Amino acid sequence: MSKSKLKNSKISDMVYIAISVALMAICAWISIPAPVPFTLQTFGVFVTVGILGGKRGSLAILIYLLLGLIGVPVFSGFGGGIQALLGATGGYIIGFLLSALAMWGMEKLLGRKTWVLALSMVLGLLVCYVFGTIWFMVVYARNSGAVGVMTALGLCVFPFIIPDIIKIALALVLTKTITHAVKI
Repeated sequence: MSKSKLKNSKISDMVYIAISVALMAICAWISIPAPVPFTLQTFGVFVTVGILGGKRGSLAILIYLLLGLIGVPVFSGFGGGIQALLGATGGYIIGFLLSALAMWGMEKLLGRKTWVLALSMVLGLLVCYVFGTIWFMVVYARNSGAVGVMTALGLCVFPFIIPDIIKIALALVLTKTITHAVKI
C-alpha cells in the first residue's frame, strides 16, 4: 500500500471511529419509556462493532469509555465521569468493551458471515450481562449489603432481555444494510 493510501486509510478509520463514538453517545441519550426504561446504548455498541469490525469497533468503544471517564457526558442521562463507571451499573458500561472484544474474537475465529455476527452479538450481550451483574453485586454489597444473584438479575438483566434482543435484530439489519451499501 502506498504512503498516501495508507494515510487516507488511517484518516478514514479515525472518521469512522469518531462517528461511531458520537453514535454511541446519541444512543445512550435516547431513553425509551417502559415499565423499566432503557436506552439504545447496546444498540450503538452492536452497530459499531458490526460495521467497523472487531478492531476498529473495540477502539471506538474504548474511546467512548475514556471520554465518559474524563467527564464528557456520553453515558445515559447525559452522565459522565469516574462515578458513572464506579457506580452499581458501571460494570455494564465497562462490559461494552468486553462485548466488543468477544465479538472481535468470534470475527477472528469464524469470519464476518451474518450468522457469525448475530451469534457474536448475542455472546457480546451475555458477556456484558455477566460482567455487569457481578460488578453490580459487588458494588451493591459494599454500599447496601449483600444481594442475591436472582435479585440482581431481576433488577439488571431480566427486564432488558427482550429490548436487547430487539436491538440486536435491528443492529444486525442495519449493519448488513450499511456494509452492503458502503465500503467501510
